[in-house]
Amino acid sequence: MPKRWSHLVAAALLMGGAVVRVQAHGPTEETVTPRLQQPLPNVPGKTFSAITVDFAPGVTAKPHRHGDAYVYAYVLAGTVRSQLEGEPARDYRTGESWQEPPGAHHVLTRNVSASKPARLLVVFVSNSGDALKVPDAE
Repeated sequence: MPKRWSHLVAAALLMGGAVVRVQAHGPTEETVTPRLQQPLPNVPGKTFSAITVDFAPGVTAKPHRHGDAYVYAYVLAGTVRSQLEGEPARDYRTGESWQEPPGAHHVLTRNVSASKPARLLVVFVSNSGDALKVPDAE
């Protein structure tokens, strides 16, 4: 398997089978890279995970949930528009962050720039073995 595809396979496994698609002319979805996954020794049944999520210019993630995980997202680069169901959309710039409570429905995540990439660091405290991202049914 080519090296560039190995991180996509790892991300798909970490994300509970979610597939990240990359087309010849550029990504149409976000690219997820696992960084850390560690059971919490003092909280049985819980796991701490960290990923980076790269958004090419203009890319929008599909609506999704993170199960029962608590989620913290930090913008490493660019500007990302984020919206949870029932809340207004908000733009987060480099150095800003947001959190998502367990069970939240993430209806929008988009790189607002048409010319510059955006990158997030996302950390999760989840039930061990749960998928970190569950896309909405199409």
